[in-house]
Amino acid sequence: MTTHPTYDQLFDLPAYVEQPVPMPFEDINGHLNVRHYIGIASEGLDESLVELGIPQMWPLTHGHACFTAEHHVTYLHELRTGDTMSARVRLLGRSERAGHALVYLLDETHQRVACVVEEVFLHIDMETRRTAPWPDDVADALDARVAEHAALAFDAHTSGSLGLR
Repeated sequence: MTTHPTYDQLFDLPAYVEQPVPMPFEDINGHLNVRHYIGIASEGLDESLVELGIPQMWPLTHGHACFTAEHHVTYLHELRTGDTMSARVRLLGRSERAGHALVYLLDETHQRVACVVEEVFLHIDMETRRTAPWPDDVADALDARVAEHAALAFDAHTSGSLGLR
């Protein structure tokens, strides 16, 4: 069995997309619908990448983008309407053209980890719409964040089904 970090271990990582679960995001089962877990995690990852030189408008301002290649989602606890949630991001690594991250969706109301979204994302040249090497400044920033996160006091448990090539 995989042991994910606890809420307390993740709390000191920056919080992204912190918000209450809105009623329209609820499904017939009375909890956050699956499509919103992935969307919120993706938004959290996007927000975290701004600090590393990847602005939200990167495709329009620089002709670059990040595309998702793969996801693996693990649901641990329900998020329900009114619960406050946040995304915490741990970068695991990068290759010449890709990045690997864990995004933890925290249930701030009940102080627990609700979901873990593992993602491999690609750097895309928007002119060719193909993968391309990271710009040097972004590669350096990604490397620094990966090193910072590698030094965290808890292990990064992955699905084992995703990784960099």
